[in-house]
Parts: sequence; C-alpha cells; structure tokens
Amino acid sequence: MVDTHSSSPPVVAGWREWVRLPGLGVAAVKAKLDTGARTSALHAFDLEPFELDGAEWVRFSVQPWQRSADDAVLVECPVHDRRVVRRLDRPHPGALRRAHRDRVCSAAPSPPSLTLSRRDEMGFRMLVGREALRQGFLVDPGRSYLGGRPPRRVRRKNRGVPPRGTA
Repeated sequence: MVDTHSSSPPVVAGWREWVRLPGLGVAAVKAKLDTGARTSALHAFDLEPFELDGAEWVRFSVQPWQRSADDAVLVECPVHDRRVVRRLDRPHPGALRRAHRDRVCSAAPSPPSLTLSRRDEMGFRMLVGREALRQGFLVDPGRSYLGGRPPRRVRRKNRGVPPRGTA
C-alpha cells in the first residue's frame, strides 16, 4: 500500500539511470532500476579481499563505461555483510557475494547495500533493487536517464589522436 500521507512526493526515475557513488569515488555508472531484484549489485573487477585492523575489507576496480577501462576507479572499503544472491539464469541455487555499504545519489536511489560481483554478461554496470527503490522512488518503465547523462572523457592519447589545441 502506498502511503499517501508522505511529507515529500516520490522521485520519478527512469528504468535506467546514471548514478554517482561519491563514497567510492565513482563519478557515474550506468544502472538498471529493477523492481524484480531485492538487492542492488555493482560490477566489480579484480576483487581482492584483505584484512585491515582485524576487519574484512575488499579492494576492487569499478569501470564505469561498458567495454572500456577509461576512468576506472580503484576502491578499498570494509565488508559489512555477506549474502547469498539467487540468479534465475543460473542452475545453482545461489552464489555468495561480498557486500558493502555505500551511498548512491542522483536520480537513482541510495541502496542500503551493494553486492560486489562480476556482471560481464549483463548490460549494466549496476543494478538498483527494491530495497533501494523503497526510499521514495517511482520507476517509470517508459523513460530513461531522467537525471541526465554524465560527460564522457575521451582518451585521445589511447587512440593516437593528439588532444584538441595541441596539433
């Protein structure tokens, strides 16, 4: 049941949005807002667990752009939880993934936690699930990127093209 006495109206977001993860130093990552998923997941490369002051931590890389390592961010953060996450496209009942807490802002919501996993075969670097969407968001399945799109820095040096104004 929707609470009609809420003090603030819900934020309308599209079925896909660009999301900032300031706690991780990630300027923007493309996310799918999925009302069918309970938890949120972030595509993490080179996952490496380690211990710091007796606590479990994890180091990983976030590559915000599909099929590109441009603007990759190396992240270290504490692990606050471990969860079993079911995947309907896999024959086994679940896979253990590391989870950590972080804040998400922009048109998309702040998930209570993000599981870290390889999402190579998925079309989005991040999945925002119901736990996060309950924080005052409505998903309009007919719209996309209501929060805008981030500028993409083009790595001209990797393409052998000199930067503008230097040739």
